[in-house]
Amino acid sequence: MPADPTAPGTLSFDPSIVELQPAPLDPSQIVEGSPDVAERVVWSSPDGLRHRGVWEHGPGVSTDVEVDEIFVVVSGRATIEVEDGPTLEVGPGDVGILEAGARTTWRVHETLRKVFHVQLAEGAPAD
Repeated sequence: MPADPTAPGTLSFDPSIVELQPAPLDPSQIVEGSPDVAERVVWSSPDGLRHRGVWEHGPGVSTDVEVDEIFVVVSGRATIEVEDGPTLEVGPGDVGILEAGARTTWRVHETLRKVFHVQLAEGAPAD
């Protein structure tokens, strides 16, 4: 796996062993518990609007406003409640798709690790 997140996007890796860096939540996002969050971006597009990587959220409850994302759960279990939308139950092997602007509540029952691809709108800040 390339160490440089701007390296070419063709690569292969085992997401279960990727070393992650802490990515703490804003305290206003934490609803219950004190979940540890970490991630590793393994590729970013030259324009900074697309990112691929691995993300992990420890047990607890947090909120978020989503960007366009598709993800695959590697391990763990969570319930993702979408305001005015569906409730998603996700576990290993499940694919999730989140729309930009969706307000979500993540109830993580077992540390959740996912591989993700996000697409930011032009002018949107990266997390």
